[in-house]
Amino acid sequence: MIDLIAQIRAALVDGGDGSSDFDLNPEFTQPDGRVLRPASVLAPIIVRGGTYYLILTKRSSALKHHPGQIAFPGGKQDDTDADLIATALREAREEIGLPSDLVEVLGVLPPHETVTGFKVTPVIGLVTAEFDIVAEPGEVEEVFFVPLSHVLNVNSFAVQSRRWRGHRRAYFAVPFGPYYIWGATARMLRAWADRMP
Repeated sequence: MIDLIAQIRAALVDGGDGSSDFDLNPEFTQPDGRVLRPASVLAPIIVRGGTYYLILTKRSSALKHHPGQIAFPGGKQDDTDADLIATALREAREEIGLPSDLVEVLGVLPPHETVTGFKVTPVIGLVTAEFDIVAEPGEVEEVFFVPLSHVLNVNSFAVQSRRWRGHRRAYFAVPFGPYYIWGATARMLRAWADRMP
């Protein structure tokens, strides 16, 4: 088990290129001078029964943006956040009740640019003890666990497509059971999986 954590740490050392919701759609051009808003997400790893799991959320179907989609805990950076790691930890505390002092930050992935105008930094963290999950009412419909081995295996991913703003847009998906993990969440996971040995 320690070997996997060491591999994750090593995979996060090299900065490298970031990712984008447009990676699979080179025909889409971004407007010049666009301003991206800083945000971050936490990819919390927890060990249960000797197996590593990733904690994910299903967004409330009542939300205006991305209702019902699978996401990491996270959001936009506040002025009071010391940095983007602090943003990710704060958002995880607010959204799923994860105490910040139970998270050992392993590193960060290069930023991901979303179609909604955010520059999202994925923060990878190891949850060092069990905690009482408390989903934020109105924002998080469900908190669930996916085996880390599933989302860090490039063979678990598929490229799918749907119509978006009048054009067919391709995207990564990494479904697990009843959970359809796609879009920015799947793209960030794929960027992480691509770095693993």
